Amino acid sequence: MSENRLPEVILYTDGACSGNPGPGGWGALLIWNGKRKELSGGDPHSTNNRMEMQAVIEGLKALNRSCHVKIHSDSALIINAFTKGWIENWQKKGWKKADKKPVENRDLWEEIIKSAAPHKISWIKVKGHSDDALNNRVDELAVIESKKFSS
Repeated sequence: MSENRLPEVILYTDGACSGNPGPGGWGALLIWNGKRKELSGGDPHSTNNRMEMQAVIEGLKALNRSCHVKIHSDSALIINAFTKGWIENWQKKGWKKADKKPVENRDLWEEIIKSAAPHKISWIKVKGHSDDALNNRVDELAVIESKKFSS
């Protein structure tokens, strides 16, 4: 199937943490052909960045064939890592940042790369906690999940 005939999927993702680290949650919303599918999960001890990344991974893993995925995230770290060449630079430098320190969450970065491999990805930065209803929905899913670990 040629690239321009790939099914187009919209993926909104978000993560939340109550404390950082603390109980975390992630939410993902897939839209394809007018259909919506919501996914969410959490971790009793995580960070906001890990939850943001987990949302992307889970959204991509839910796809059963190659697609053009338009990933919408309010995480500047994730968007910049893929649009500004940070990922490639980290890999070339043995997963070290410019300051020579190890890249945090390498396990999840590698999982995003693996999960994204079958797809054509467009990375789209959205403003968090604004008037984007779909971003607000995945934020709500992530917060609900993070609260499941509170006593």
